Amino acid sequence: MKRIIMILTAIVLLLTIGLASAKDYEITKKSGDYTVQIKIDKNPPITGENKMDIAIKDTAGNNVTDATVDINYGMPAMPGMGAMNYKTTAGLKGDRYLATINFSMAGPSYINIKITRAGKSQSVKLNVDVK
Repeated sequence: MKRIIMILTAIVLLLTIGLASAKDYEITKKSGDYTVQIKIDKNPPITGENKMDIAIKDTAGNNVTDATVDINYGMPAMPGMGAMNYKTTAGLKGDRYLATINFSMAGPSYINIKITRAGKSQSVKLNVDVK
């Protein structure tokens, strides 16, 4: 009996450590003259609120802090269900842009990030599987 309790305790401990050290969803993409690093606080993203952190660097490697960052996200249309489309704007905090995206249901979803600076726009597109 003591041995079973020790084994169960060890399993619970290992699972707790594994979940505690889970990393954010991270991806880096190029968009025109920009390198865009995107982090979402949950990996994989989940139904409900997800915090998004976006860092933008120019060709010289300098942080871009004078852009407008708009985010369009949602789920494409499926049989018997129309497309879901949501929009938000990321606010600048320090040298990063922060936003909260709220997925309404699990499944394949898209995130389109539009960066507008000095009258020019660049876009970054990614697909995620929301759990």
